[in-house]
Amino acid sequence: MGPKAPGRRPALPDFPWDTLAGHSARAAAHPDGLVNLSIGTPVDPVPPAIQAALTETAAVPGYPATHGTPQLRAAAVEALRRRHGIEGIEPDAVLPTIGSKELVAALPTLLGAGPGDVVVIPELGYPTYDVGVRLAGADLVRSDSLLALGPARPVLVWVNSPANPTGRVLPPEHLRKVVDWARERGAVVASDECYLTLGWEREPVSVLHPSVCGGRFDGLLAVHSLSKCSSLAGYRAGFVTGDPALVADLLETRRHAGMMVPRPVQSAMTAALGDDEHIAVQRDRFAARRTVLRDALTAAGFRIEHSEAGLYLWITRDEEAWDTVAWFAERGVLVAPGTFYGPAGARHVRVALTAPDDRVRAVANRLCSASPEF
Repeated sequence: MGPKAPGRRPALPDFPWDTLAGHSARAAAHPDGLVNLSIGTPVDPVPPAIQAALTETAAVPGYPATHGTPQLRAAAVEALRRRHGIEGIEPDAVLPTIGSKELVAALPTLLGAGPGDVVVIPELGYPTYDVGVRLAGADLVRSDSLLALGPARPVLVWVNSPANPTGRVLPPEHLRKVVDWARERGAVVASDECYLTLGWEREPVSVLHPSVCGGRFDGLLAVHSLSKCSSLAGYRAGFVTGDPALVADLLETRRHAGMMVPRPVQSAMTAALGDDEHIAVQRDRFAARRTVLRDALTAAGFRIEHSEAGLYLWITRDEEAWDTVAWFAERGVLVAPGTFYGPAGARHVRVALTAPDDRVRAVANRLCSASPEF
């Protein structure tokens, strides 16, 4: 037996997708094979222009800048303006990240949160919000209601619109109330905006939009990812922006820790942020898959809730989530139980739009069958 590690790391939950192994095996036994709709991983190829940009700097031997190249930061500022109507962000207030997940997990710690500090996350939300609070040793509160927090003075409040897993879109007036409430208490608002380009029935808005923040960025951070909109999950490409002082603090810590995005990936990000055509093409792909799945799920007796935007359909037929997961597995389809995202998801499952078109049609055909057997 080797030496015992010093200290004690925070208790972490089981990795959610590991608990799906049995259902995955059951679904994989389907004669037509497994269709995995449990995780939002891209299946469409990286656009050629982005691939080319990646290779252009493949021979550069030096360390990349933690702050990113000036070209990357300028491209992010322009993309935020064109795509989301965000004005006034300076390039120095953009910081590239190694995807968005590492930032979500590290942000409470990077902001100095620790024991006795309160971090608020959505009642239903990305599991890494929870993990980040645990890693910092802070106190977690799940709440979508500011009134329910009473006199609490959190150091960090997470919001996510469009939401994972529900696809719910928070209107500007709701986000504005969160921002005002947090500013009165000196809390940072971190907005996870990974699905901001995927509005279907409602148009999502950034926390940095003037209708929300009043043209002021103090106390605000917006987290962006290129994984979904540009199929760059494998590149680990994201960035954070907002309050210049907060970004500067994050930059300083990340420089010391060596948390830097590889130079070829920075080039690929610059190309992706400068081109909106591939965003529209990918959006159309997701929209078509969403229509096929929505119609098939509704015909099979499921109720779709929220799902106004984003990469998922949030569904229920008023039974335990794991029973629904088993029902899908019998048909060769893997979905995610709502319990992955919080106790409030106990009677829902999340269905991702991330399968090739032919496999999405296969799911629809399987759901049309009345028999639970193959």
